[in-house]
Amino acid sequence: MTRTPPPNVERPYSDQGDGPPVVLVHPSNTDHRIWAPHTQRMAQRYRVIAPTQRYFGTSPWPDDGREFSMNTHAHDLAAFIRTLGLERVTLVGWSYGAAVCLLLAVQQPQLVNRLVLYEPAIVSFVHAPDEAEAAGTDRLEMTGPARARITAGDTSAAVRLFMDGVNDESGTFDSLPDRVQQVMSQNGRTLPLLFAAPPPRLTCGDLNHLGPTTVVVARGDATRVFYRIAAEWTARCIPASTLLVVPNARHLLPVQDQPRFTSVVMDLLPALPTS
Repeated sequence: MTRTPPPNVERPYSDQGDGPPVVLVHPSNTDHRIWAPHTQRMAQRYRVIAPTQRYFGTSPWPDDGREFSMNTHAHDLAAFIRTLGLERVTLVGWSYGAAVCLLLAVQQPQLVNRLVLYEPAIVSFVHAPDEAEAAGTDRLEMTGPARARITAGDTSAAVRLFMDGVNDESGTFDSLPDRVQQVMSQNGRTLPLLFAAPPPRLTCGDLNHLGPTTVVVARGDATRVFYRIAAEWTARCIPASTLLVVPNARHLLPVQDQPRFTSVVMDLLPALPTS
């Protein structure tokens, strides 16, 4: 089923299928198009909605990027959900998108009844000093080469190095499908904004107050230290959440093995209660 977009939705998005609403929130240097293969299958059972977040995609920016932050994107996502006339939704987020989902659930829990978070890219709530230090060190190692290329003005190389870094595997970007490489490259202009934006100060106490929201946090068993710590502490801080470890998976599982990731999400959703 194809729907006419509301006139006050400014950024591109996809909206397919019927049934309970599931909103897919994309990671950094991508946009709603990254979810296209996932949406096709999920829309057989759900209404699957995938928005493009502010500054992502190929449209001109509304400003110079000064508002880029997880707080901005969480606020935008809440407004988007309301504009579509939705009530409590299921959010599926990956990486930066998972962190945005988490922030929205803390700030406006009345909009969310279920969360599926794959390797959320935030560690502000990690309060064990050794693990906080390990996560910070690993993040610097992960982003350092890409930051250097951004400083040198080579966005194309920065995208390649960043994707290799988040996956902790040299050659990852070049092995991805052409359409995925294209989406990531077209969103390379957001990397300077991403690297400059400070994370929100979410605490473990904030997550502890999520209340009745049903949460599954997932990570790959071969993922790098930053994402392992982020996922484990997200699950640790949220009451009654579940941590799922996906065998033989890294951070880019959703695009490296799209059918498998879709199956993981599809298997989880029927098991998650709705309020």
